[in-house]
Amino acid sequence: MDRRSFLTKATVGGVAAAGAAALAAPAIAQENPQITWRVASSFPKAFDTIYGAAETMSKYISEMTQGGLTLQVFPAGELVPAFETADAVAAGTVEATHTAPYYFWGKDPTFALGCATPFGMNARQMNAWLYYGGGQDMLNEFYATQGLIGFAAGNTGAQMGGWYRKEITSLADMQGLKMRVGGFAGKVLEKLGVVPQQIPGGEIYQALEKGTIDAAEWVGPYDDEKAGFFKVAPVYHYPGYWEGGPTLTTMFNLAKWNELPAHYQAAIKTACEAANANMLASYDHKNPTALKSLVANGAQLKPFPQDVLAGAFEAANATYAEISATNENFKKIKESQDAFKRDAYLWAQIAEYNYDTFMMVQQQAGKL
Repeated sequence: MDRRSFLTKATVGGVAAAGAAALAAPAIAQENPQITWRVASSFPKAFDTIYGAAETMSKYISEMTQGGLTLQVFPAGELVPAFETADAVAAGTVEATHTAPYYFWGKDPTFALGCATPFGMNARQMNAWLYYGGGQDMLNEFYATQGLIGFAAGNTGAQMGGWYRKEITSLADMQGLKMRVGGFAGKVLEKLGVVPQQIPGGEIYQALEKGTIDAAEWVGPYDDEKAGFFKVAPVYHYPGYWEGGPTLTTMFNLAKWNELPAHYQAAIKTACEAANANMLASYDHKNPTALKSLVANGAQLKPFPQDVLAGAFEAANATYAEISATNENFKKIKESQDAFKRDAYLWAQIAEYNYDTFMMVQQQAGKL
């Protein structure tokens, strides 16, 4: 082969190769478009774990899409007020929100079933129902009617019953109690005589300090210590029977979601699931230390009296029956959760309960 022939062929081949690369580039770019979405959180940045779940999710998404999809997280009030984020997402004002769905129960009580309701499922039961009991699909059928789609992205585990200026010694003490309580729980507690107040997390301390409210629930020891509630309301009741396994959700504008490439959608689902597990583990790590610190600083741990629990249980069931009579979405999802919960507790009381009970006795005896 002469030199000129070789160079000609090499040049043609090189141009062809370069042309192929040039043709391939737009296809690659199209598969991994640069997209930036805003996520309006319903939580203040000061509560790093509950707010941080959205940041964890965002980090995972960026890594899995090699920076193609960026979710910018903004704290409550910066873009949208805490209790208005779902409306903003549905309207397309922002693309997503990281929130507690029960904040929007006033629009439709069905929202509450995606987060927590009094005497609902604990964290493990909720996750099992969502991922294997058809729960996430059922919720998304409902969310679609609101122009939304959502995925579980955080769980605090069972919460505390809140901070009180005076100890609750009987069901009668609930009469006239002005209490900050999130979401749907307030509707149930009204039947006990409570006057519910829905106040964003960042404003609770001031309301307690000024005496605007008599009591307030938030999350649990770690967040409650950061907020300093023990300084103005020393009685710390438990358990938070209205939040056995409250699930946070990242909700997206449904039309925007449908425009995403399938692998971006898969990255979001995976990141939400990872953030869901991460947040619960983080709270399980942080709460024991915080609880000991709170008690050392004067917090008075008190269980709710049994008549309060029993009265609230009856009030909850009456409320569910009332809503189910007129709301088919609520009825369908609530019945699914109740059926799942019955079997879950059948199994839990066999191995898990007996194991944990034995180990707690050993812990109390100082043998751990």
